Amino acid sequence: MNPTSQVIADTLASAQAPCITSSFQAEDVVVMHMLREIQPDIPVLFLDTFHHFAETLTYRDELAERWHLNLVNLRATEPSVGLWQTDTHACCARHKVGPLFAALEGYDAWFTGLRREQSSTRANLAEIEEFRLPSGKPLAKISPLAGWTTKEVWAYATAHGIPLLPLYDLGYSSIGCEPCTSLPLDPANPRSGRWEGRKLECGIHIQPPQN
Repeated sequence: MNPTSQVIADTLASAQAPCITSSFQAEDVVVMHMLREIQPDIPVLFLDTFHHFAETLTYRDELAERWHLNLVNLRATEPSVGLWQTDTHACCARHKVGPLFAALEGYDAWFTGLRREQSSTRANLAEIEEFRLPSGKPLAKISPLAGWTTKEVWAYATAHGIPLLPLYDLGYSSIGCEPCTSLPLDPANPRSGRWEGRKLECGIHIQPPQN
């Protein structure tokens, strides 16, 4: 068993309530593929922000049907469509951070598709680390692809016949909500097309202050 698969297998063996968050970008889909080989019914948490590309939602639904995913769509209890126009931080907090952190209260192991190569904010990413929710509840945060390159992600998808989000074919390298995603401003920085380059993270992967 390769080291990445070992990390996944060991975590699933000890976790009582694992889940994965997925925006259905390439990395997330690769991790989902690996997880399904061991635990096909693992909950797949998707943040439905009301601002996604139509292509993302179509791809999500097609892959969920094809792979029989245990898809859990998370939404803000009080959505504010268009909030990004006045405050992207508030928009991310309401439609992404709040719903996710509330949902994670029910899990003890959180898988992600994060990689160190994606951004300077992720350069020191560990494969396994403790993450504490605002309530103080700890859970294991697992990023099995932390050390993978983009080339390795795409090679895995190709080798396993995994179709990827069609938006990649249009030149997008990091894909989030439609209003705040553009083609990369800096070809060397895959996340430079997010929020017009004004920030690199939405907040869900930043350790929150404790209540």
